[in-house]
Amino acid sequence: MSPFSRSDRTAVGRWFWTIDRMLLTMLLMLVAVGIVAVLAASPAAAHRYSDATHRIPDLMYFRRHLFWVAVGVPALIGASMLPIVWVRRLCVVGFVALLAALVAVPFIGSNANGAVRWISLGGFQFQPSEFLKPMFIVTTAWLLSARFDDAAVPAIQVSAALMVLVVGLLVIQPDYGQSALVAAVWLAQAFLAGMSLWLLLAVGLAGVSGMGLAYMYVPHVRSRIERFLSTDEAEQAYQTKKAIESFQSGGLFGAGPGEGQVKMQLPEPHTDYIFSVIGEEFGMIACLCLALLYLAIIVRVLLQLVDEEDPFVFLSVAGLTTQFGAQAFINMGVNLHLLPSKGMTLPLISHGGSSFVAVAVGMGLVLALTRRNRFLHASPFVSGRATL
Repeated sequence: MSPFSRSDRTAVGRWFWTIDRMLLTMLLMLVAVGIVAVLAASPAAAHRYSDATHRIPDLMYFRRHLFWVAVGVPALIGASMLPIVWVRRLCVVGFVALLAALVAVPFIGSNANGAVRWISLGGFQFQPSEFLKPMFIVTTAWLLSARFDDAAVPAIQVSAALMVLVVGLLVIQPDYGQSALVAAVWLAQAFLAGMSLWLLLAVGLAGVSGMGLAYMYVPHVRSRIERFLSTDEAEQAYQTKKAIESFQSGGLFGAGPGEGQVKMQLPEPHTDYIFSVIGEEFGMIACLCLALLYLAIIVRVLLQLVDEEDPFVFLSVAGLTTQFGAQAFINMGVNLHLLPSKGMTLPLISHGGSSFVAVAVGMGLVLALTRRNRFLHASPFVSGRATL
């Protein structure tokens, strides 16, 4: 029985009847899976980061994750309630603020594992680049949508300049994986906005050239790629070998909750390699079901865009969904040794923090932008295309 009648005109009532409840349910299913996965990975992470002088409680990372879930889920719901015009406004303002934070990171940020990506705020580590991504995607969509109203607007050139600026700031940290992800999402949006194939090819070649330069002049990038391509097991990365061992140990049905042993040797078992922990304890069938859940979310969103007439909504949702799907694909690909090692979390599954909350906000924006009156087949909000 529905808690709201169709005649309910309150904000919550309108939200309930216009939100894509199936999509929301699937996203909350991911969050639930993540809670179980982090519970399984927390003892391994605690063991790895404990030493002779400091013993970390087995469930510390699990308790932290519950805190971030308690922050991220309301953020997802809150973002999904925004009118389209406020999505645009808040994202443009947020992009400017976070861009300033990204500029400040090299000067006031904290170093971890050789990279300066975080800003300390009251005992928490805040990573501006994670929150910048959804804001950048929506801002880019707003700029590119202007092409449909005024052909004279240099939308692609302006958005490309912003993309180069963001990528440049990420490279300084350095964070080549996020740089490639941001550039790829922008490329997808620009293509959907009508960028010429020749320009698309030129930008793609520039990206490949950039990766080639990183391979030639950045030692840790070269090391990761060479270890990924190596056929000699002795030369392969330690984390890659342990990830594969995790899947082999779990088999089809898994060793059982809390019974995994290889996970105790995994680097970052609660974040980058949580997919391997799921494989060991719950089996490859569970991993396949999880991958299909991600695919179902992406397909569900794309089906929402089939009849979308607002270019801003179309480009925003396409970009946000591309980021969500690409990040999941990269994480699972790294765990399965299909891609070179890269520190990228599994969306809504990995241990929380900036990444979890930022993804929750991004998918909340997708829910907001795809809200429809299912009975009138129309958007519940009126929004302009190229104006704030």
